[in-house]
Amino acid sequence: MIARRKVLSGGAVFAGGAALLGRLGSLFTGTARAQSRDPHGQHPAEAAVEGAPRPRPAPAVKPSGLPYTPVVTPDGATLPCVIKGGVKEFHLVAERVRQEFAPGMTVNAWGYNGRTPGPTIEAVEGDRVRILVTNRLAEHTTIHWHGILLPNGMDGVGGLLQPHIKPGETFAYEFTLRQQGTYMYHPHADETVQMAMGMMGFLVIHPRNPKRRIDRDFCLFPHEWMIEPGSSTPNPNIMIDFNIFTFNGRAFPGTSPLLMRLGDRVRLRFANVSMDSHPLHIHGHRMFVVETDGGPIPEPAWWPESTINVPPGTTRTMEFVADNPGDWPLHCHKTHHAMNAMSHDIPNVIGVDQSRLQQKLDEIAPGSMAMGTTGMAEHAMHQHHAGSLPNTLPMMAGTGPYGPIEMGGMFTVIKIRERLASYDEDPGWYDPPAGTLASKVNA
Repeated sequence: MIARRKVLSGGAVFAGGAALLGRLGSLFTGTARAQSRDPHGQHPAEAAVEGAPRPRPAPAVKPSGLPYTPVVTPDGATLPCVIKGGVKEFHLVAERVRQEFAPGMTVNAWGYNGRTPGPTIEAVEGDRVRILVTNRLAEHTTIHWHGILLPNGMDGVGGLLQPHIKPGETFAYEFTLRQQGTYMYHPHADETVQMAMGMMGFLVIHPRNPKRRIDRDFCLFPHEWMIEPGSSTPNPNIMIDFNIFTFNGRAFPGTSPLLMRLGDRVRLRFANVSMDSHPLHIHGHRMFVVETDGGPIPEPAWWPESTINVPPGTTRTMEFVADNPGDWPLHCHKTHHAMNAMSHDIPNVIGVDQSRLQQKLDEIAPGSMAMGTTGMAEHAMHQHHAGSLPNTLPMMAGTGPYGPIEMGGMFTVIKIRERLASYDEDPGWYDPPAGTLASKVNA
């Protein structure tokens, strides 16, 4: 387990046999709703756009019948719609939710339609949309359509631009989509609490006449939380000292991998309403920055990156060709953001001889470990101690084909394969060709 959680006699100690408080009761309830309708089935038919040729052949993908590739929100959902009088109508429910961040940790959060982030709303440039918002929270709320060009009274700032949506009420927002790109929705009411508790979601507007084919289109919301070890409810009053970091409400090793075929053209959409910027880094490839929440960037102005910073209150969209097979990390490059259950109030014991401390621990708390003398990697070897703290993830979590991965939190894996039977079936770990795996040599 994590040595950063308990300190004894100046050493970093995990007291495996210490008495702990019982698990906190579930304070809130929320039920995920099954998406019973095809979320894309109501888009109007439009002329197909010829895509650019792939670098190499790939197995046929089941066509969507749409002029664009529907987005995928890993570990999330897309919101279905119905068409009424030529208007696409969506229904969002603001409510308390129970969200599993990873096996072994479930959190009392707030969100929409049974999840955080809320389901992705997907439409086409020029569409008329109506979003019905029902408030099942115990306090009032609103929704702001971040980056969207719309009438003033639809912008969603409570008290200034509209009355607040009181508990039990439903409000209708209706406007025509005059732009394309990656946008988001979030409250502008008690926003310090409501966004910190998980109220956010994507609003993706596809171009009516796409200029290029996209094979895989992913939406990822990085977010950060302060949840005391052993507890279940985030503390929205924290300003800087967060300890859990997620992609789409999941922390590694609970995050789902992003699957793609060799040669796929891939789009990654990121949105951020947290208190920190997130420098998101991809391995084995370079990305081109193609959009901000201000809209698409003209192609001659695209610039290449392997790390793109996503500041608070922004979206960023990247594209790349998946031309390098393997299992490639995608993670925040703030080092503590690729960890779980962080705590920062312990002394630095690197290089300190803790042998006498360990002797004392063996006498009073058999099974405890004095850690941190040589670094933190040993914590990943002791994940079995995680059960000592209820509802708390190990700081370093997840095991790969060669041992502990020693990362957690805002981390996932991009899996690129030349032959991939389905985008819905994990192909397992990558088997590198002979001569392409780093290995030990005799010096």
